[in-house]
Amino acid sequence: MGPKEVELILVKEQNGVQFTSSTLVASACNETAASVSDERETWGKKIDFLLSVIGFAVDLANVWRFPYLCYKNGGGAFLVPYLFFMVIAGMPLFYMELALGQYNREGAAGVWKICPIFKGVGFTVILISLYVGFYYNVIISWALFYLFSSFTDELPWVHCNNTWNSPNCSDWADNSSVNDIYKVTPAQEYFDRGVLHIQDSNGIDDLGRPRWQLTSCLAVVIVVLYFSLWKGVKTSGKVVWVTATMPYVVLTVLLLRGVTLPGAIDGIKAYLSVDFLRLCDAKVWIEAATQICFSLGVGFGVLIAFSSYNKFSNNCYRDAIITSSINSLTSFFSGFVVFSFLGYLSQKHNVALDKVARDGAGLVFVIYPEAIATLPGSSVWAVIFFIMLLTLGIDSASMGTFNVFIATEKHVSECVKTYCKANIIHLLPAFFSSPQGGMYVFTLLDYFAAGTSILFGVLIEAIGIAWFYGVDRFSDDIEEMIGHRPSRYWRLCWKFVSPCFLLVMVIVSFATFHPPTYGTYTFPPWATTVGWCLAMSSMAMVPLYAIYKLCSLPGKFCDRLAYAITPETDHHLVDQGEVRQFTVSIEMIIVLYSAKYFYTTTSER
Repeated sequence: MGPKEVELILVKEQNGVQFTSSTLVASACNETAASVSDERETWGKKIDFLLSVIGFAVDLANVWRFPYLCYKNGGGAFLVPYLFFMVIAGMPLFYMELALGQYNREGAAGVWKICPIFKGVGFTVILISLYVGFYYNVIISWALFYLFSSFTDELPWVHCNNTWNSPNCSDWADNSSVNDIYKVTPAQEYFDRGVLHIQDSNGIDDLGRPRWQLTSCLAVVIVVLYFSLWKGVKTSGKVVWVTATMPYVVLTVLLLRGVTLPGAIDGIKAYLSVDFLRLCDAKVWIEAATQICFSLGVGFGVLIAFSSYNKFSNNCYRDAIITSSINSLTSFFSGFVVFSFLGYLSQKHNVALDKVARDGAGLVFVIYPEAIATLPGSSVWAVIFFIMLLTLGIDSASMGTFNVFIATEKHVSECVKTYCKANIIHLLPAFFSSPQGGMYVFTLLDYFAAGTSILFGVLIEAIGIAWFYGVDRFSDDIEEMIGHRPSRYWRLCWKFVSPCFLLVMVIVSFATFHPPTYGTYTFPPWATTVGWCLAMSSMAMVPLYAIYKLCSLPGKFCDRLAYAITPETDHHLVDQGEVRQFTVSIEMIIVLYSAKYFYTTTSER
């Protein structure tokens, strides 16, 4: 009597990280015994996973973008559209990605064994994560440069008597023209002329020479990222204990200091002031929806990669609720920190709050250093602040975007994995050598790398899961993991609400496009074309891979299509003629006609 089919599960533990492996012994009817070995790391502790997800989702945008959007769009009233889109789209998509990665235990591309024709979506998000990682490291290198510059008795952005200052540099209190002061404060000139040396560049077509100081900082960042990843979650799972918790400690310390400053209460009141009339402005709703898409980190493949290291029975539903809620609460909390200092700065220099309130790099590298420089013991506060920026950046770049690539390569081969890590060391400094006009390259990448393309990627991902793989089957998978099916609310969001929301956002992003600018500099048409080529290079992966998949499969077109939309585990059913049917239901027709109507209305406007 021949051997029966047996599955052996081996569990071992190294440095707190568990490994599982399985071996299948074929039955006697097979002439040759086949064995399949699959080994994948799992998080040693549940808290390692939660901190990694929180650390990735809570990034610099929570500190430098949400508070400003809230202030600009009606204060507390902005929370209405923000929370609305969080509930109908943010949380459902967050939950969907965690469940998808955990059930399939694969990276962003590997999970599409559930519907092979959509594997191009995985390559789309991998490319986007790679592009974002390129320029995100530049932000970290700036923060590192500022950190080194803070170890001095007098901060270098306090006065106008430095070698990089121009004749137009003026201190706030020595001038009467607010607009002139705002443009040429010592902090502004330190960032533009002292750090970037942008005065030596005439634009993106004249980048100038690399700056060895920034290049050195960038090299340090790359080395830190490499050693944070070189043993997978064995190292990254421990690093996040520092990088994910440090920002909360620093934000709390800065808030306790900020609320004691004169003018802080006025700043917080401006942050929370409610103007419900702003809700009549469509732009407020668009900015709230956009902030939801980018702040939670859906569509980058990071959530899929992180959850793929979970134990199969982990409660991903609870994790999705906890981590997405913490992300939003962190954004709201950081607003109190930011506007307590902005209120103080406004009162100290006797200018209106809207003259100092801004978002983006200008907030963390100009306005915040300006405010910190006026405090007693300013060097200590500067060191604390820039350590926080470093931990925020490392969480998102190292524990996040590059983990997408590493998780995907791991299933290709160890050779590719080693090759990609070598690329991280060698290619990034060459790609971003921090020249004098590097800010223009940074702005272009920031504008195009993860804008419309990330919305498009999440849209195709949602359609692939909800309409091709099927919401019912996806719900069965979740029930198999956590013991109960998602409620009707989640299933409706996945099938109708979230895809419609994303479709509208993609259309709006195209319809409201404006060429990028940096200050008074407008990018030339060829640079905008390059930016769109960058965006399209990731989006093109979806149709290109679909065409490749259909052409590479054997048989007639209908047979190839059946294989392409059927999960790989069910391909034997296709061989038996039991083809999975994909019917265009009346609901899908309604969705398509609604999208067509919206597009027509938008075009007419």
